[in-house]
Amino acid sequence: MKVLLVSTNTVAEPHPSYPIGLDYVMSAISPPHQVKTVDMNELGDGSALTGVLSQFVPDVIGLSIRNIDNVDFANVQIFIGQIRELISTIRKRSSGLIVLGGSGFTIMPGELMTSLEADYGIIGEGERLQLLLRALERNENISGLSGIVTKDSIIEFPKPWPHPFPRGVFPNNSYTTFYLERGGILNLQTKRGCPFSCVYCTYPHIEGKRFRFVKPEEVADTARMLQDAGARYLYVTDSTLNGSYEHSLEVAGAFKKAGISIPWGGLFVPTASPPDYYHILADAGLTHVEFGTEALSDRVLEAYGKPFHIDDVFSSHMEALAAGLHVAHYLMLGGPGENEDTLKETLANTDKLEKTAFFVFSGIRIYPHTALYTLALEEGHIESNWNPLEPRFYWSPAVQREAVMELVKNHAAGRSNWVIGTGSQLMFKNITKLYARGRVGPLWERLI
Repeated sequence: MKVLLVSTNTVAEPHPSYPIGLDYVMSAISPPHQVKTVDMNELGDGSALTGVLSQFVPDVIGLSIRNIDNVDFANVQIFIGQIRELISTIRKRSSGLIVLGGSGFTIMPGELMTSLEADYGIIGEGERLQLLLRALERNENISGLSGIVTKDSIIEFPKPWPHPFPRGVFPNNSYTTFYLERGGILNLQTKRGCPFSCVYCTYPHIEGKRFRFVKPEEVADTARMLQDAGARYLYVTDSTLNGSYEHSLEVAGAFKKAGISIPWGGLFVPTASPPDYYHILADAGLTHVEFGTEALSDRVLEAYGKPFHIDDVFSSHMEALAAGLHVAHYLMLGGPGENEDTLKETLANTDKLEKTAFFVFSGIRIYPHTALYTLALEEGHIESNWNPLEPRFYWSPAVQREAVMELVKNHAAGRSNWVIGTGSQLMFKNITKLYARGRVGPLWERLI
């Protein structure tokens, strides 16, 4: 069959995110199928896609949905309308079957199948598409296929994909240049899944509640392949890069053996690390550490289900700085357990973290399949018939949202290293200029 895979994500701020999922799906279905991949970041709009549809004439069009919205309470942007328009364009130009997938789809498959009126959906990892294609070729009933749905299906969430998930040969896509010219960042995965229990997070639902590791040598081979393809920075897309200290150290060792010479970074959890951990990773090329800290009050960290305390945050921060790394912290304020005292505690503790950038969100986007969803339902923040395609945010009953946002705004005033929500247009313009001058990587270290 002829299969067209489309990355629908067009968010390019502060920097665009390479659609790594398409690489994995393409590797899983080609051969035997003839596959073409396109990226709406490169194409720009549906009109450019019509030419692809006319020339390729696909039997199946797979649409990858990465984000439902931008999770920013102060500046909500919803992306489903754009995807609906894209599907309308496809329907006018093609008789191919439309299949939805991706992390965003897996969070709310029933709502998206109804809203977007697609033919099929893939819940969970995209490698399952091969099961649907095989059934379609054989004209078989898909009702017994785990993770494959139609708009009339009873939604059942499958277990994580039980087979290996090789990325395969890096495809020669025209859209790769789009990313190489805008920071030089290509994405890399060392494992799937997340065993942590953060109350707001969808990772365990999307990828499973335990880690499934890629062999360190295989990770390094992929990293070398991306480096040879022109990547100038690698971003590791794992739920937490250091979720397994043992595996990440093995990956670092494999990087050195493979001759990885470009910088890399990812999201880290600030838990107690082995001796010299950050020095070892820095020696293997790590340059950027983004801590998923979220709060600097033990009361709130416990309510968030975090596996660490504020002392662990301070220790991890200092160890990363001592290794010569750029450090950033994400904060989510106003969530469960928050009150005026804990908020002031968090803000005061940020002043104890030197040489760092802060990415600060107020209010927490409520998603199905999380403990936060259950709490929000119990406390009346949402109704049982709420459509999660319409963003709602959890706010602790002990705080006033306007007061929280004003307090954060005042604390951030005059601090260039504080980014509130999704950031300002001025920041994006400056980053774009730096990319045009050949700078690489996320560049948030320039805020410090």
